[in-house]
Amino acid sequence: MLKKVLFLCVFMFVSVQALSLEKKIGQMLMVGFHGTSASSNSQICKDIKKYNIGAVILFDVNPVNKNKPKNISSKVQVTKLTKELQSCSGDGKLLIAVDQEGGRVQRLKDKYDFYGKFPKASELIKMNQKKIKLTYTKMSKELKSAGINYNLAPVVDLDINMKNHVIHGLGRSYGKDPKIVAKYASIFIDAMHHYGVLTSIKHFPGHGSSVGDTHKGFVDVTNLWKEVELEPYRLLKDKADTVMVAHVFNKNLDATYPASLSYKTITKMLRWKLGYHGVVITDDLQMGAISKKYGLKNTLKLAINAGNDILLIGNQLNPKKVKSTKKLVDTIMNLIECKEVEEENIDKAYNRIQKLKENL
Repeated sequence: MLKKVLFLCVFMFVSVQALSLEKKIGQMLMVGFHGTSASSNSQICKDIKKYNIGAVILFDVNPVNKNKPKNISSKVQVTKLTKELQSCSGDGKLLIAVDQEGGRVQRLKDKYDFYGKFPKASELIKMNQKKIKLTYTKMSKELKSAGINYNLAPVVDLDINMKNHVIHGLGRSYGKDPKIVAKYASIFIDAMHHYGVLTSIKHFPGHGSSVGDTHKGFVDVTNLWKEVELEPYRLLKDKADTVMVAHVFNKNLDATYPASLSYKTITKMLRWKLGYHGVVITDDLQMGAISKKYGLKNTLKLAINAGNDILLIGNQLNPKKVKSTKKLVDTIMNLIECKEVEEENIDKAYNRIQKLKENL
């Protein structure tokens, strides 16, 4: 009898009703892929068409072969790639994302014929407001001209731990004062919106107090995190297009799960307490903080049930652990059929994503 139930859980998703559900699930995925082009015969184009993928993320560094580009080799090439990707999508509103903050974190570098010299946040705040606005407007214009419509920035983490390597050490924060941080982040967002580029404030509920790197493994901020780190999100809750959630663990917020997989942190705190009702996106679910502790099925289950809308699978950090879109969709379908994920959660995420795309 048990075998029969398991069989049903795995294969019930072939129904007609499930096919429409499959496409809703596809909208929740942001996937990384290998390739500098996306012809109709490419795997990424086939996946966008078949599964209705909602978003892709572009990287310049190729983790398989450092001598070859992953997605970015020149401005002309990227512009052609994004056009090809959009032609694969059914609505022409595929979210095409990059991390373009400035400083060390900018995928569109000068060696690829982009400007590539945008300053990091800690340098930018030394400029006058007019120059700051012009700088970010220039960034937005360049993104738009290359066909990129979603910038996974700005960082709104507070610069409150001088031992922090990933935020303070790289100069990615606008400062310690949440009002100042929100002010500069707002300038960034307005500039992106000028050319129709969506944004994502990050890394909720705050990565500025940490000393570890979630790319590499488990990061516990229980004894370091301060409630003031929530303030930029409260101040920007009505302006932010999306909020990216970090993989940091804080037992005072959730004694079991890191923020990105936590219902208490995302739904209860971000949505209910702070009043944010827009799209929530995970940080890359293949980062060490998650991948070393949770399997794919459990990660997807927890991420969806926590209240995330966009699930980021960058296929960037470990060449041996590339996840196909088919694997991701089939796994989530299986979770729904086995009642481990409610279809209602998929519908809510789908509706929020469609509302977001109306701004494109």
